[in-house]
Amino acid sequence: MTPAAEDQARANFYALLARLFYAPPDRPLLDSLAAAGALEAEDRESPLALAWRDLIAAASDADLDAVREEYDAMFVGTGKADVTLYSSAYTVKSAADNPLVELREFLWGHGLARRESAGEPEDHIAGLCETMRHLIAKEHGSSEAQQVFFKKYIWPAANALCGAITSNGKADFYRRVGRFAQRFLELEHTALDMH
Repeated sequence: MTPAAEDQARANFYALLARLFYAPPDRPLLDSLAAAGALEAEDRESPLALAWRDLIAAASDADLDAVREEYDAMFVGTGKADVTLYSSAYTVKSAADNPLVELREFLWGHGLARRESAGEPEDHIAGLCETMRHLIAKEHGSSEAQQVFFKKYIWPAANALCGAITSNGKADFYRRVGRFAQRFLELEHTALDMH
């Protein structure tokens, strides 16, 4: 796979994760996932390739209403959600920490900002994944910016967030999403460390 094709695949995976974490999938998204092919990987039994196949199978078998109910039960809920999708919930150590200020400064420095109509703070995992997609696709691979953003805002929360999703008793479809996200982000961590 050429570097450009690899970057496009990475950007697409970030876009998919952003969409799946922002809201439950609709029928066209589930159908697209179900029709997706296997990863073009050297090792078809790699953890990422297996997690991708599992996600495709889950999309093939998914009941749209059940997935919507699962999303709401896990990530929205009444009162406190079972699993929070905000990275600061997994990284803030004290009340004095305010990662949103630094995150907003980073976004502003790259010409990005939260839309006024968006009710979610910038540290929602969907927004973080969308930012990585932008850094890869629109800024054409400034690996330094990707490295800084990933290591500061995504990776510190990745294992705890994905673990919270995959271990939740209400997770079925989203257990597969969480496992795929974890395998993909682990690969990203390794790849970005090598640059």
